[in-house]
Amino acid sequence: MTKHCPAGAIEAAPSNQGYYRGDKYRTEDSVGFLMKQAVELLSRAIDARMVEHSLTDAQWRPLLKLSRNPHATATQMARMVGCDSGATTRLLDRLEDKGLLRRVRSVDDRRVQQLELTPEGQKAAAVVPYVIADVLNAHLADLSHAEIDQLRSLLERVIAAGQRDAARRESTGEHE
Repeated sequence: MTKHCPAGAIEAAPSNQGYYRGDKYRTEDSVGFLMKQAVELLSRAIDARMVEHSLTDAQWRPLLKLSRNPHATATQMARMVGCDSGATTRLLDRLEDKGLLRRVRSVDDRRVQQLELTPEGQKAAAVVPYVIADVLNAHLADLSHAEIDQLRSLLERVIAAGQRDAARRESTGEHE
């Protein structure tokens, strides 16, 4: 249910409420649908390229995050990659089994286990940004540098607006 359209009623949103209207909405014309398609294409291309390096999507992301956030904990890694703690533990176990990372006790607090890339993990993580850059360049080849900068700026604004809306909804108790 939207605030413009009560359950069971069909009502056109006033034109000053935004670009899209429920009564005229077409998925194929939706910016959201196009962004999702672009992300899916990029993800599939990156995943296909990572296979050449024996890495899955679930594996290359934490390796890249850990290379940029040395000594993160499993809890911190779960937040960084957007997984629950159980899934993160299983993922870290697989990366450890592959010899790409190890868990080490913190020198500051022996109760804390920090994650550390092994030399093999460092080699694997080092390749990731190059693969991503190559895939992005292929997908953005028809855009000028200025257009890419503009696209990034527009997407940052979309994200900021979405974050503001989510914060507003949370503060008012409004459900998404």
